[in-house]
Amino acid sequence: MTQDQRLRQSDKEALLALGVYALYFAWWYFFGYGVGGGDPEQYDYVFGFPAWFFYSCIVGYPIITILLWAVVRFLFKDIPLEAENAEEAEDAGNDGGPQSEDHAE
Repeated sequence: MTQDQRLRQSDKEALLALGVYALYFAWWYFFGYGVGGGDPEQYDYVFGFPAWFFYSCIVGYPIITILLWAVVRFLFKDIPLEAENAEEAEDAGNDGGPQSEDHAE
């Protein structure tokens, strides 16, 4: 996989993560302010919690967790972090980071 392909894949994965987060925020906002926007005396309750809280926080979290698991499991790819050939290694240059020597103490 070339450097360009790795960057494209990481950009795609970052956009997917942001999209899932935006979906979760929309879910939370809809139930938090849509269902919860009103007179507290008129709230419906689910298992002792106001419906807006139950659906936005208690139900939304497991749903988004399962969705994130599915996105990572099926849409993310393992990307090698090291250069595949000498040309890529030269392009990367020496960044001053740790070398490949053992630093055992």
